[in-house]
Amino acid sequence: MGAWGSGIFENDAACDFAASVAESDDLKALERALDRVLAAEAEYLEASEAEEGLAAAEIVARLNGSPGTRTSHTASIDTWVERLRLAPSEELVDKARRSIIRILSEPSEILELWQESKDFEAWKRAVAEVSQRL
Repeated sequence: MGAWGSGIFENDAACDFAASVAESDDLKALERALDRVLAAEAEYLEASEAEEGLAAAEIVARLNGSPGTRTSHTASIDTWVERLRLAPSEELVDKARRSIIRILSEPSEILELWQESKDFEAWKRAVAEVSQRL
């Protein structure tokens, strides 16, 4: 896990995902990331897929008019949101909500990794905050 903090965009996978989204002109990458999380169902969910899914959910919240904290790690996606002004469908918002539930449910590698960390509670708060903004 290439994480330097407990925030949604404080890891390599989320930042790389956001950079690729910021180069697009649609919401397809968000939908694909959320679909990968949901496709895991009861199977083991890999950390990289969960990190991208959380980043996608965070971006959906921003598109839905509920931005989170703006940092240097979110700058490209914040610019993208402002430039495109796309509204996510209710279906995409629902997928984001369900993805967060799945990421927080076992078997989930990211959940296991954070549970072993001293920053688990901070990470859970960051994830809950995204869920509330959806």
